[in-house]
Amino acid sequence: MRIIVHGGAGEIPDEPEPRQEILDDAANTGVAESDPLSAVESAIRVLESNRRFNAGVGGAVQSDGVVRTDAGVMLSDREVGAASGMPGVEHAVSVARAVLEETPHVLLSGDPAVDFAADVGVETDVDLFTEETRARWDAADPPEGSPTKHLSWLADRFGGSTSDPTANASDGHRSASDADLPGHDTVGAVATDGETFAAATSTGGRWFALAGRVGDVPQIGSGFYASPAGGASTTGAGEDIARVTLARRAVRHVERGCDAQTAADLAIQEFGELTGSSAGVILLDDEGFGAAFNADEMQTSTASR
Repeated sequence: MRIIVHGGAGEIPDEPEPRQEILDDAANTGVAESDPLSAVESAIRVLESNRRFNAGVGGAVQSDGVVRTDAGVMLSDREVGAASGMPGVEHAVSVARAVLEETPHVLLSGDPAVDFAADVGVETDVDLFTEETRARWDAADPPEGSPTKHLSWLADRFGGSTSDPTANASDGHRSASDADLPGHDTVGAVATDGETFAAATSTGGRWFALAGRVGDVPQIGSGFYASPAGGASTTGAGEDIARVTLARRAVRHVERGCDAQTAADLAIQEFGELTGSSAGVILLDDEGFGAAFNADEMQTSTASR
């Protein structure tokens, strides 16, 4: 088994060493599993339970004050499952796996996805706030009223790229209230046992997004993708990642004969040229690992056995 995990592409975190230790633990947890699907699920569950990452506990808060989680998982035979917009679900990756294994569908969303999660034994009604995210939300002067009122409120908050999730839309600068927050972002994993690839990505979304917003993470080919040639997981500016289907783009380079690292480098170069935004991608092929980003940092970890 070989596995690579990432903890998001963004600004350099204030405490990179503890985050790296958690990523290493996630990789080691995943590589001990017997199959690639279990490997990526187990690795991501470690990250979803840690407040230092924007997935599960400590996830981003949408404009109505709710943390909603998304995830997707795909195998190289193109079996796929995803789930989005789930309040109170810490382990979105496990819901995505259940969609793959238990339903004829590729994506469930919203409250029905939460009901499905409960039916398949995934814990629901989890408090996903941390002390830090609660303080940030309370200081943000939350909006009231209809979605259009929320749009006016988030105009000065949901700007820039996900590489700097505290960027201000109008001037590109972070507000003082956000300046000391720990950097964190979407998490992902790709694993192979030499026969099958599995790719998975999980997120709490993006701070101050309009309630109900779904980004790239649960969209096939955008946040995650796998084929017989390899698998990829992405992170970064979600809307732009979806616009260019970054994960599919990266795997396509492997299908055309590039090694994993070259494919990752090409995909991020193309992404930057097309969008001007920041992102990162991890890749596995038959021979090795690949990772590339154009943000300040993207921490990763690998393990093999």
